[in-house]
Amino acid sequence: MSSKGGGTALTRRNYRLSSDTDKPRSTGIVNEKLLSDYLHHVFPSTKQGPALASLRKPLGFQDLGAHLERLLSEGEPAEESRDQPVEGRLGPQPVVLDHTSGFEGLLFVDDDLLGVIGHSNFSSIRATTCVYKGKWAYEVLISSQGLMQIGWCTLNCRFNQEEGVGDTPDSYAYDGNRVRKWNVTTTNYGKSWAAGDIVSCLIDLDEGTITFCLNGQSLGTAFTNIKTGPGVAYFPAISLSFKESVAFNFGSRPLRYPVEGYLPLQNPPTADLMKAHKLLGYIKNVLATAIDTQEEKLLEKDCAVWRLHGEPTVLVTLAHIFNHFAPLMCKVYLVEDVLMDFLLGILEGGGSVDEHPLIQQLLDLFWLLMEDYEVNECLKQLMMSLLRAYRFSPIIPDLGFQIHYLRLTTAILRHEKSRKYLLSNVLFDVLRSVVFFYVKTPLRVKEAGLEELIPTTWWPTHFDKEGKDEREPKEESADERLRRRAYERGCQRLKKRIEVVEELQVQILRLLLNNKDKTTGEASRYIFLNKFRKFLQENASNRGHPTALCPPEYMVCFLHRLITAVRSCWDEGNRKSPGSISSEDAYVPPQLFYNGKVDYFDLQRLGGLLSHLKKTLKDDLASKANIIIDPAEIQTTSMDDLDEDEESGAAQRPFGAAAMGGALARPSWLSSPTLGRANRFLSTAAVSLMTPRRPLTQPEKVKVRTLAVEQRTEEDIEGSHGNDGLLLGRPLEEPDQPIADKSLLEIVDGIVMMYNLSVHQQLGKMVVVSDDVHEYAVALKDTEEKIARCPARRADILEELQKSQKVFAEKLNHLSRRLAWINATIYSKEKMLDVYWLLCVCIRTIEHADNTGSLFAFAPEFYLNVAMNAYSALKNYFSPANSMEELPGYEETLTQLAAILAKHFADPRIVGTDIKDSLMQALASYVCYPQSLRAVERIPEEQRVAMMRNLLAPYEQRPWAQTNWILVRLWRGCGFGYRYTRLPHLLKTKPEDANLPSLQKPCPSLLLQRHMAELLSMDKDMAASFLNSVLNQLNWAFSEFIGMIQEIQQAAERPERNFVDTRQLKVCATCFDLSVSLLRVLEMTVTLVPEIFLDWSRPSAELLLRRLAQLLNQVLNRVTAEKNLFDRVVNLRLPGLESVDHYPILVAVTGILVRILVDGDRQGHGLHQRGGEAEGGADVGVSDRRIQTGSSQHSSNQ
Repeated sequence: MSSKGGGTALTRRNYRLSSDTDKPRSTGIVNEKLLSDYLHHVFPSTKQGPALASLRKPLGFQDLGAHLERLLSEGEPAEESRDQPVEGRLGPQPVVLDHTSGFEGLLFVDDDLLGVIGHSNFSSIRATTCVYKGKWAYEVLISSQGLMQIGWCTLNCRFNQEEGVGDTPDSYAYDGNRVRKWNVTTTNYGKSWAAGDIVSCLIDLDEGTITFCLNGQSLGTAFTNIKTGPGVAYFPAISLSFKESVAFNFGSRPLRYPVEGYLPLQNPPTADLMKAHKLLGYIKNVLATAIDTQEEKLLEKDCAVWRLHGEPTVLVTLAHIFNHFAPLMCKVYLVEDVLMDFLLGILEGGGSVDEHPLIQQLLDLFWLLMEDYEVNECLKQLMMSLLRAYRFSPIIPDLGFQIHYLRLTTAILRHEKSRKYLLSNVLFDVLRSVVFFYVKTPLRVKEAGLEELIPTTWWPTHFDKEGKDEREPKEESADERLRRRAYERGCQRLKKRIEVVEELQVQILRLLLNNKDKTTGEASRYIFLNKFRKFLQENASNRGHPTALCPPEYMVCFLHRLITAVRSCWDEGNRKSPGSISSEDAYVPPQLFYNGKVDYFDLQRLGGLLSHLKKTLKDDLASKANIIIDPAEIQTTSMDDLDEDEESGAAQRPFGAAAMGGALARPSWLSSPTLGRANRFLSTAAVSLMTPRRPLTQPEKVKVRTLAVEQRTEEDIEGSHGNDGLLLGRPLEEPDQPIADKSLLEIVDGIVMMYNLSVHQQLGKMVVVSDDVHEYAVALKDTEEKIARCPARRADILEELQKSQKVFAEKLNHLSRRLAWINATIYSKEKMLDVYWLLCVCIRTIEHADNTGSLFAFAPEFYLNVAMNAYSALKNYFSPANSMEELPGYEETLTQLAAILAKHFADPRIVGTDIKDSLMQALASYVCYPQSLRAVERIPEEQRVAMMRNLLAPYEQRPWAQTNWILVRLWRGCGFGYRYTRLPHLLKTKPEDANLPSLQKPCPSLLLQRHMAELLSMDKDMAASFLNSVLNQLNWAFSEFIGMIQEIQQAAERPERNFVDTRQLKVCATCFDLSVSLLRVLEMTVTLVPEIFLDWSRPSAELLLRRLAQLLNQVLNRVTAEKNLFDRVVNLRLPGLESVDHYPILVAVTGILVRILVDGDRQGHGLHQRGGEAEGGADVGVSDRRIQTGSSQHSSNQ
C-alpha cells in the first residue's frame, strides 16, 4: 500500500530495507548503535533488567520483526488452554440473541444480533448461551423507557403475546417501567429507568440469587433460592412491548459497570487485549522519544507535540508496530478498551480541541500505515463506541462525561479524510448520529446532581381568578422573592453547563458543513446535504415505522443545533459577499419548489399532486420560469402506464428506496418519485443552458430531468458558469439578488421539514412538566389554606392534610428542578428565538411564493403548517418563562402572519382539505386574542375587505362552523348580554384549560364589523344568500339538538338507567353551541345592517324577516315552555352538557328581538313620515300569533 500523504513509499505488509551499513546516508537512517539504542528503548524486553542492558545484542530493522514477535508472545496463554470451555457455561461464542428459535412474537433484530425492537403486543427473545454454575453478568442498554421485563429464563419457559419473562415459574425479571420484579407474582422493586440507562443483570448460581443494578448502583437482591441443580440452566432473556428497544452487551464490548466476582457471558479477548496494550505502549514510546543525530543520543519529549515529519527511522519503526496493531483495531472490544481510552486520555488535560493536535497526527498515521479497509472499520467502531458512551453516560451536574466524548468526536471529525469517510459511510448510514446532538433529560433528579446545582426550589404561588399564574404578583413576600431569585440563579448555573455541551454539538455540525475542504474530493457540506435529505426522506416516508424514525426528542435538539450552525455559516458567507441577505432575513426561494432540484418525496403540495400540477401548469412554468416539461415525462407519470413503467423503474431505483424489506414495501403507485419511481419528475442535474450566462434578453427555455439525491454533485447544487444550480427557473417576480450558498438554502428547507415532521409535537409534549408544576402548586396552596382553617379539635384531619402537604411539596421540589432542566434545554430564550426565526423564514418564503401567482400551488403544504404551528408554540409553549412580546419585530411578524391567514384560508390555489381546515382554525384562534386581532386589523384594507367577503360567502358546500365562529368572535362583547368570558352558571367551576381560545375575554373588532356592514349593505344578492344559508344552518342545528335531547331524555327515563354515550352528549352540546353562535351572527347582522330585514325596497327583506321570526318562534317555544323537554334535560346536569342552559340561547334571541323592535320602530316611523307605504318590520314578527309574551318568562327570570 502506498503512502497516502506523499513522501517515502512504504508498504505495511511487505517492506524490505537495506542494512544500515549499506546506505546510511541515502536513506537517512541513523547509525547502528543509535538505531539499536532507539529500538531497545521503544521495544524494551520485559526479561532484561537494567544491569543487563549493556550486554544486550544490537538490534536493527532486520531483527526487529522477530524481536517484536517474541515480545508479543510473552505471557500469551497456550493455544490449548485458550479454547477450553469455561465451567458453568454452555453455548457458542460470541453470545448473541437467538433469532432462529429462541423468540416469541414479532421483533426487529439488529445486524449484530445484539439490538432488538419489539413489533407486537409483547415479544420475547433469549440469548444463545446459558449458565448453570458460577456468577455471571450481562448489561442491557435501555433505548426507550417503556414496558419491558429483563432477566433470566430456562429453556422450559414458554412465552406468548401476553406472558413474558417473569410471568412463568422458572423466569425472573426486573421491570423499571412499573418499578417491579416478576416471578409469576409481582412486588415493588428497584427504581424507574429512563432511556439512556444501563441495567446490569447478575446471577449467582452458587448462592441461588439474582440481583439487578441500574447505572452501576445495586438495586438489592431481587430473588433468592432460585431453582438450581442438574438440568437447570438460565438464559439471558427479555420481553418488550411494541416499539420498545434495547441493546445487549454480553461481553462483546467491555462492560460499563463490571461487578467484582461476576464474569461476562462472553469471554474477553484476553490475548489480543494484552497484545494491543503492549503495542500501544510501543507507539507511546515512539511518540515520546526523539533522535538527536548530531549528538547521537535519544531525547525524551512531550508526546503532545509529536509531528509526523517523515523520518525513515521513525516511520519504519511504526510500520513494524502497525503490522500487528492494525488488524487488532478492527475489533470492537479493543477499539473501545484500548484506542478510545488512549485518545480520551490525550484530551484529559482540558483546553480547546485545537490545543491537542496529536489526534490529527495519529489519524494521519492510521491512514498512512493501515490498509483502507482497516482504517474504515477502526473509525466505524470508534464512532459507534463514542456514540454509545455518549448516549448511555449518566448525567452529572457538570455533564463531564458528555463533554469528554463530544470533545473526542470533534477532534476526530477535524481530520478531513476521516470526516469525509465517516460522513459518506457511517454517520447517517450505520449510526443514528443525531444522538450526538441530544441532551437527555434526567428523570431521577437526585442522581443527576440537580439538588446540589439548584439547592433552592421555587414555584408560582399566586394565581388569578381563572387559575393562571400571575407573571408579576404584587403580594410576593420577601421570603418568596429570595427563594425565586435563588432558584433563578441555580437555573442559570445549569443553563451555562448545558451551553458548553450545545457549543460542542454546534462545532461538530460546523465541521460537517465545511464547504472549503475540497482537496480530497467533494466538500463535506455536499456529502452532509445528501445524507441529510435521505434522513428526512426516511422520517417523512416511514411514519410509524420504529426502525426508521428518529425519536422526536432527538429531532428537537438536532433542529436547534442545526439552526445555530447554518445561521453561523450563512452570516460568514454574507460577510464575504456584502450584497447578499443576512440570515436574519433568510427565506427559501420559490423556484426550489418547482424546478425539481430538491426532492420533496411524496409530501403534499398546496395545489395537490405534483404530477397533476406538472400537467395543468406546464404553460405557466414555461412562461414565468422558462422551464419546459418534457411531454414524455408527463406521460410516464400518468396512471395509464404505471404497470409498464414498473419494470424500468425498478432497475433504476436506488438501494435505499426499496422500502425497508419486503414486508414493508409500499405499492409502487403509492411511492414517492425518489422511492419508487426512479426520480422521473422535474429534477436535478442534467440542465442544459443554451448560453453560458443569464442573457439580458428573454432567457432560453430550460429542460430538466431527474437525478437521485445521492448522485448530486456540488455543481448541481451551487451551479457554475450560468447554471443557477438549485435556483434554476427564477420567476420574474423574484429579485435577482444573491441570497446565500445554495446548499444552505436546501438545509434551511430541510429544517422547516424537520419541524413539521415531529419537533412541534414534541414541544407540546414537554409542556406537561410545567402543567404538572402548576397543578401541584394549586393543590399545595389549597391544602395550606385548609390547614389554616382546620379546627384545633380535629387533629386527625390536620394530620392527613399535613401528610398531603408534605407529598405535594416533595413532588414540587422534584418537578421544579426537572422543569429547570427542560427550560434550559427546550424552552430557553435562545430556543425561542430559533423557533421565531423559523416562523419568519416560513412567512417570507410564503410571501415570495405567493408573488409567483399560479406557481404558488407548487409550494409544499408544510410551510404553511410550520408557520401556524411555530406561532402556536411561541404563544403557548414558551410562556410564562419567556414572553412572545419581547421578540424583535414581534408586531410586524404578527401582522405578516395575519395577512397570510386572511388571504389563504379561501385561496383557490390551495386544494387540500386538511390544510384549508388548519388555516381556518388558525384564523379563528387568531381573532380570539387582542394582540393578534389588532394584527388582523393592521393588514391593508383591501385584504381585510377580501377576508370579510370570503367569510360572508354562503355557508352551503363548505365547512361553515369555523367561519361562523370567526364572525362570532368579532362580535362577542357587543351583543345583548354577550360580554361574558364564561357562561354565568359555570363561573363557580374552574376550566380545564384557561388558555383555550374560547375562554379568552371578549375583544370585538369594530373595524371588521364595519367592513361586514358595508359589504352586506352594498351587495344585496350576497346579503340575501348569506342570511338564507345562516337561517338554513340554524334550522338544521337546532332541529338536530332537539332530536338529540329527546333521545337523551328517553334514555334517562328508562328503568334500567342505561348510561348515555359520551360521544352523543358531546355532539348534542356541539349542536347547541352552533345554534347559539348562529343566533349571535344573526344578532350581529340585525344590529349592523338592520335594513336587510327592515328595508322593504329590498326584494328579499320580507321573506328573510318572516323566516327569522319563524325560527325565533321555534326556539322560544322549545326552550321557554314550562316543564318542557329542554328543562328536564338541563336539570339532569349530565357531564358533557354543562354548556346547555337557558341563558346563552335566550339572551341571543332577546338581542335579535330587541334590535328588530328598536330599529323596526325607527324604520316604521320613517316610512309613516313618507306616506306609510309599508308596515313596520317589527310588526311581521310580533303579529305572528305563535310568539306569545308569556313564553318569554324564562328570559326575564334569568
